[in-house]
Amino acid sequence: MEQHPWKTDKWYVSPWCYLPEVKKNEQFAAKIKIHDVTLRDGEQQTAVVFRREEKVAIAKRLDALGVHRIEAGMPAVSDQDKAAIADIAALGLKAEVLAFARCIPEEIKVVKACGCKGVVVEIPASDHMIKNAYGWTVDRAMKSSIDTTLAAKEAGLYTVFFTIDATRTELNRFLDIVERVATEGHMDALTMADTVGGCTPDAIHHAVTKVIERLKKPVEIHCHQDFGLGVANTIAALQAGASVAHTTVTGLGERAGNVPMEDVVMSLLCLYGIDLGLRTEKFCEVSRFVMDLARVTQPPNRPIVGDKLYEVESGIIAGWIRMARKDNPLEFVPFASELVGQKPVNIVLGKNSGPPSMEEWCEKLGVTATEEERMAMLKLVKAKSFEKKDLLTADEFRAIVDRVLQKASV
Repeated sequence: MEQHPWKTDKWYVSPWCYLPEVKKNEQFAAKIKIHDVTLRDGEQQTAVVFRREEKVAIAKRLDALGVHRIEAGMPAVSDQDKAAIADIAALGLKAEVLAFARCIPEEIKVVKACGCKGVVVEIPASDHMIKNAYGWTVDRAMKSSIDTTLAAKEAGLYTVFFTIDATRTELNRFLDIVERVATEGHMDALTMADTVGGCTPDAIHHAVTKVIERLKKPVEIHCHQDFGLGVANTIAALQAGASVAHTTVTGLGERAGNVPMEDVVMSLLCLYGIDLGLRTEKFCEVSRFVMDLARVTQPPNRPIVGDKLYEVESGIIAGWIRMARKDNPLEFVPFASELVGQKPVNIVLGKNSGPPSMEEWCEKLGVTATEEERMAMLKLVKAKSFEKKDLLTADEFRAIVDRVLQKASV
């Protein structure tokens, strides 16, 4: 098969993605990192609890996956969290281990004591959230930001200044705030947070460009999925030069969730030709592991990692698969199942099955049947699916086959 950026032996996407007119405005950083926040922001999803040993196990999985940075948690939350963060920092992982802190200088000492290499320091960027959600004055917030980031610098920690609600702050006001903290305080990098997911890709791209021009510092992007735009917003920020994407495993997180790591990494790989070096073939395994510990059920058609993503019921698509799967297996899916650790494409039996589905399953069971017999089977398959409101099992189809063939032999 002829190889193109949009068509390889592992994926087949739109060639439009690679048109020169489309690519010319991309300003991707030379090195892009995934900063995983599953253990902190992901755990903020309602009713999700990760115990100390579970956090350590998740961190090991993330490291084996190739995640560049792990935000191990917020030590101020509980003694269990503090102990888990210290355990993770002591593992000697390839991933950089950071912790999360409020703009309180005393919390920096706790992060340092945990053995982390860096700290993410959070505070609202918007005047309205400082007033309405914190009950602080803007002057107090600025002083806390400056004092805490200076404390982090003194402690020798890589300091990421995390601006809550950045996207609901007037842009010039936001630029003035972060420039002051960078000048009077300290930041090695700035995280722009779309805290309630209320921004658009175009706006994110514009704002990131302006921040990079003004600050001359690395920019990180942290988005949420409230309008379903978190992945698009993250990609837009990276296109504008942001160098770190904050994500969680399979979008775990409060409200509509954080940005799913799998979606960002696969989009960059297949749609933009940017390989972040993660072991994508472990995506399904890691997702199942984390979601089981979180006790969170995902939709079966969840992008990348859904349990039924590669099951095909439609008779029309089943026909495509039977025609193309030997020589053109990417004719009916955008990427190969093994690229993300998915089960292979499988034709299943249900209400939407068609003649190709009967051919597939007769072959699978070693059954010889005429076209008329297969159509009789199809009629019964549809009726059974209506009756149980579900797919048919192999045993149920075998019973239908026996019924049809026995009737034909009488």
